[in-house]
Amino acid sequence: MTITVSALNLNDREQWEKLYHGYANFYQMPMTQETLDQVWSWIFDPNNRFFALIAKDEWGNGVGLMHYREMPSPLRGAQVGFLDDLFVDPDCRGKGTVDLLFERLKQEAQVQGWPFVRWITAEDNYRGRAVYDRLASKTQWQTYQLDVD
Repeated sequence: MTITVSALNLNDREQWEKLYHGYANFYQMPMTQETLDQVWSWIFDPNNRFFALIAKDEWGNGVGLMHYREMPSPLRGAQVGFLDDLFVDPDCRGKGTVDLLFERLKQEAQVQGWPFVRWITAEDNYRGRAVYDRLASKTQWQTYQLDVD
């Protein structure tokens, strides 16, 4: 299988939605059209600094997606990257798609001048964590969430 990775473009909406639904289902999060429309608008807003990559097979079918963004790191006085979402179609896992997505993410981070890209994942995402352990360094940080409602 030949996979290519590129920036998401306006013609990719249908494939992106299918992949993003798969991602939401994996994390058991409801997905509404309103959410899809909002995230899509972030991707194409040049002032938002929110980006998306799509992996496609040789027939042009979307097989993976990645959303990432710029965020300030006050201790560094610099911008860094943050990977929000990564999803590879279950039928395409284990075929190098995730490696190509991360390779492209690294290139994009270099273009942006980010010293690193950071992300979080679910504790029980064992398959994903095995990939992350191979491709990146685990940080010392634990994640907490303050609910405000």
